[in-house]
Amino acid sequence: MPDSPTPASDETFDSVVRGGTSSPSQPAADDVATPASGTLIPAQSRIDTWWNRMLSSPARQRLWTWGGPAFVTLLAAVLRLWNLGNPHALVFDETFYVKDAWSQWNNGYSTTWPENIDGRFAAGDTDSYSTTGSYVVHPPLAKWLIGLGMAVFGADSSVGWRISTAIVGVLAVVLVMFVARQLFHSRLLTVIAGGLLAIDGHAIVMSRVALLDNYVMFFALCGFACVLLDRRWHERQLASALASSAASDRPLTWGPAVWGRPWVIAAGVAFGLCTATKWSGLYFLAAFGLYLVVVDALARRRAGIPFWASAAVLKQGPVTFLLLVPVALVVYLASWTGWFVTDGGYDRQFAATDGNAWTGAFSWVPLALQSLVAYHQSMYDFHVGLSTPHPYQSNPWSWLLMLRPVAMWYEGVPAGTGVCTGECVVDITSIANPLIWWAGAAAAVYLLVRLVLRREWTAGLILMGFVGGYLPWLLYTDRTVFQFYSIAFEPYLILALTFVIGLVLGRPGDAAERRTSGILAVAVFGVFCVLLSAFWYPLWAAIPVPTWFVGLHYWLHSWI
Repeated sequence: MPDSPTPASDETFDSVVRGGTSSPSQPAADDVATPASGTLIPAQSRIDTWWNRMLSSPARQRLWTWGGPAFVTLLAAVLRLWNLGNPHALVFDETFYVKDAWSQWNNGYSTTWPENIDGRFAAGDTDSYSTTGSYVVHPPLAKWLIGLGMAVFGADSSVGWRISTAIVGVLAVVLVMFVARQLFHSRLLTVIAGGLLAIDGHAIVMSRVALLDNYVMFFALCGFACVLLDRRWHERQLASALASSAASDRPLTWGPAVWGRPWVIAAGVAFGLCTATKWSGLYFLAAFGLYLVVVDALARRRAGIPFWASAAVLKQGPVTFLLLVPVALVVYLASWTGWFVTDGGYDRQFAATDGNAWTGAFSWVPLALQSLVAYHQSMYDFHVGLSTPHPYQSNPWSWLLMLRPVAMWYEGVPAGTGVCTGECVVDITSIANPLIWWAGAAAAVYLLVRLVLRREWTAGLILMGFVGGYLPWLLYTDRTVFQFYSIAFEPYLILALTFVIGLVLGRPGDAAERRTSGILAVAVFGVFCVLLSAFWYPLWAAIPVPTWFVGLHYWLHSWI
């Protein structure tokens, strides 16, 4: 995907781009001519002129550079941390992950609990776990992080159950802003991207319940950021190596193999952490591993290397693989350390009993690792065969349309609870902000069309997030899966929407009327997004509300 202009890099409306400072203002009356060329410069919109006056000093520019993202981060934190401990009960699949996290924190591996322990656990009976290994079907990393929060705040604290997940949700907003700045080189679009994720209900809910998927999203986004940073780094390293070859009169043929790619190693760490949370992280590892090969091929073609395609696959490809995949594997195995160094984990002694040890060429493999392979085979069989009906399961083809979000909690509360009078309930639903979600889905489709027609690398990279986080699920339409799995690709939906918003904003050089209409359209869109988030927030944050108020939010029958 060759380089091409990114969406509105708003040098005037947002006066600092690409990390540098531009002049704070320009003439804003009629068209003016440059003395050197006589070329007419369109008059600025009044909004651009006002904005430039607002940022007329370096101090104000620094305030906007840091203050905008800081405000978004604070907003994200408030929306995710306020009232975090309510309800003081295990919500949805917290019944698995919270208890597994606490027993794992104490035993080194997840262990079994008595039947029907949830109510007693919430009431403070948090030490009734056994030492018998529990059959868990997801890797342990996220449960270590959940357990860390419980160790700090107490296992009987519902804030402790959820605090790690909430912090990761806030950090994801920060990371989306970092990625947006690298992609769009615009402070305004950086704040917009972070703001949209900060106020979206799906992202808020997934940050307020102790499930695993928020960690999948965050670690995958870390890997995405590393791949983005590697793009420019690799181009510089390749150019330097080619320059050295030219200076020594060596023929180009395949070009060099570039080993100095620290961001690829960092991506391996990130995707390893993602896979150590849920196996769906493997999809991101595979998708971006392929992306790195394709990007290298295109970079070699632009550099004029004759055998650019075969070089990318056969020469640089193996190097990239060694920098990425073994690193991810080591990180993944490290997440099982508690299982390795203890004896009681599920299937821990499998290879040491009943003649289950491997024979022949692989008999040298340590028994603990053999047991882990057997355990993983069992986990794989479970996931492949998972088809237990659930009232809130959804077909992945419907996720972009948000047809079946998950109601995670619904409980009647006495009249007078909080500010509620009359018949009241506490509700937690993973319905996203409809305007943000549906606009983002449309933007993603637009980016796909734009990539085909214009081959923009920015669009291609954003869409790779969908390739890793969404496309594989379309192959599992018969499995029991849920809409909230889509949190894994929500950051890229937000980035796609931000891309389109940049196009709508236009450029400072556009005609004043077109520029003003673009800015106003984005402002109106933003206001409606904020209003809808305020309207939905009680159902995202477990705030007691009248039952009739809940009914106002079920716009589609399938949302009930």
